[in-house]
Amino acid sequence: MRVNVIDLSGNASGQIELPPVFEEEFRPDLIKRAVLAAQANRLQAYGPHFYAGMNTSAQSWGPGHGVSRVPRLKNSRKAAGIPMAVGGRRSHAPQPGADYTEKINIKERRKAIRSAIAATASSALVAARGHKFNMELPFVAKDDLESLNKTAEVRKFLAAAGLWDDVMRAKLGRNIRAGKGKLRGRKYKGRKSLLIVAASDQGLRKAARNLPGVDFVTVEKLNAELLAPGTKAGRLTIWTESSLKWLGEKSSPEAKQ
Repeated sequence: MRVNVIDLSGNASGQIELPPVFEEEFRPDLIKRAVLAAQANRLQAYGPHFYAGMNTSAQSWGPGHGVSRVPRLKNSRKAAGIPMAVGGRRSHAPQPGADYTEKINIKERRKAIRSAIAATASSALVAARGHKFNMELPFVAKDDLESLNKTAEVRKFLAAAGLWDDVMRAKLGRNIRAGKGKLRGRKYKGRKSLLIVAASDQGLRKAARNLPGVDFVTVEKLNAELLAPGTKAGRLTIWTESSLKWLGEKSSPEAKQ
């Protein structure tokens, strides 16, 4: 299958043959497993001090006083140091040494990435994620895109290619998070927009990182979470010619031998 290649002016300037990876079957179950495993393996251990809630003078009065034998503060009847006491220690607190990692087979993870790559060429899956576009997929740009090093240049290209509306969708979709996450450094929730995949980073990463919802990655570092945020495949993706050639070399029968 051949698709058009778009230049920096937004016009078609040739065609390119898609690599075989774009014919991979759609496996949402494997994609979800790969994304959840990546998120779980990124978690930072947390938990209270091992002696939290126990730094107290409380001791039990023992029997014979007509009250329960819970630990009580010195010179007071106030209970402390136990979970059922007001202000007492926490019961079943999170343990810093707990293992939250999730395992996934290497072949399953690789197949999930290939399936997520193929999903970027499905207009139905991309539209189901809410992306705004009006061109055939997958979207392939000339290698000149990799040499852009200013945000204004990237914005001009996206406007010419008809993709700027999706960036604005992400910008206007920023909302305040519900719950106590607002107090913990994550007040706002944003939306995901474009993913730009290039063969090398010649300054495009810094040029695109300030655009709302836009991510940049080199093709050898592709992962399921970038291709399917929130475990939902079909992210609107811009591929460069060199990145597709790299995929073609890695997915060729000669490369698998």
